Amino acid sequence: MKKILLVDDNEHDRMLYKRYLGKQIGHERLEIVEATSGEEGIALFRRERPDCVLLDHNLLDTDGLTLLQDLKQFTPVDTLCVVMITGGGSEELAVRALNTGALDYLVKQRFDQELLCKTVMHAIEKNEWRQYVARYHGQLQTVNQQLRESLEELTEARQQVQLTNARLLAANQEVEARNKELARTNRDLDNFVYAASHDLKQPINNLRGLFDELRRSATFDDPEEAEVLRLVDDSLRDLTTTVTDLSAVVQVDRAPGEQDTEPVALADLTADVLQTLRPQLLDAQGTVRTEFEVLPEVVAVRTSLRTVLLNLLANAVKYRHPERPPQIWVRSRLVEGQAVVEVQDNGLGIDLERDGAELFHLFRRFHPEAGEGTGVGLFLVNRLVQAQGGHIAVESELGVGTTFRIFLNQPA
Repeated sequence: MKKILLVDDNEHDRMLYKRYLGKQIGHERLEIVEATSGEEGIALFRRERPDCVLLDHNLLDTDGLTLLQDLKQFTPVDTLCVVMITGGGSEELAVRALNTGALDYLVKQRFDQELLCKTVMHAIEKNEWRQYVARYHGQLQTVNQQLRESLEELTEARQQVQLTNARLLAANQEVEARNKELARTNRDLDNFVYAASHDLKQPINNLRGLFDELRRSATFDDPEEAEVLRLVDDSLRDLTTTVTDLSAVVQVDRAPGEQDTEPVALADLTADVLQTLRPQLLDAQGTVRTEFEVLPEVVAVRTSLRTVLLNLLANAVKYRHPERPPQIWVRSRLVEGQAVVEVQDNGLGIDLERDGAELFHLFRRFHPEAGEGTGVGLFLVNRLVQAQGGHIAVESELGVGTTFRIFLNQPA
């Protein structure tokens, strides 16, 4: 549940905004608290810690820009989520509001319920997103520090090896080969440190490649050096997964126009996905049964439907019950003009009463003990299905399993 603080001294406007925001937005429920003055707004902000503040610029005891500056005293700037509401369409005021720290602004009498809801949810998501990126930027800085410390140790080791090589070069070909490997490894590490010094926009994949080469070619006599490298390797793997998932989400949000749909044979598509997941299924001793006789083909965006099935089937394997191998069913049928593709498992299950409202939210994980993940998969699945005009229904019972039903509109 998200909490909204509404600061406006106009009772009519407050009632209108509450009515607009009164209904549940998607899977999100909103709780609204009201303040009729700047002083009351500050008190409620400090007490309630809302997820977003709807702030009227024209207040009796202050103005929105001044109050926005005051709010910065009680929370870090990069966690403050404020949408400014102005009585006129002044671009100068809008720019000042954004420069002061507001995430967005609206002009009275120029927005409806849909625009207000979208603006508020976009501001909340943007605020959560920047906090998430900031945390990972901090992790990247930690990785950089670890690399610098590792390089200092490796530099000392290289100097010792070079001194030994100078004495034994003529008689010891094995030492010469080792020296060349160390020199090449150090060059790779130098390149890696340069790339890792950049932020998340830098080529993370290049870092991955350098560490794969390091792991393949280098031998470490000191167990502590190898352990440091392993820790860095794990951190980069987590960061790479996160950046890849976030990039996928951005691609969905920024896809130009509607993608072309086509008839998709579900048996062929599922076989393709299962081939990709074959190592995980073999490792988990899992089985997948398909039932496509009733509806063997659906009209959909093939790449999007493949991503949806890949994520759902991968989750069914990842979040399997520890006491039994995973059993997964993939079925299809037609319900009132909509194609329904169903993925059912016998895994850990989800407490829908507790977590159902946040099931498709970004960065939400419900079984962190079961395996690594970023909490992006179900968010992406939901966005892809919604982009095709469909929706997802979920049934689940803890300890028994989960069923995802994907509803897709079909041409008449």
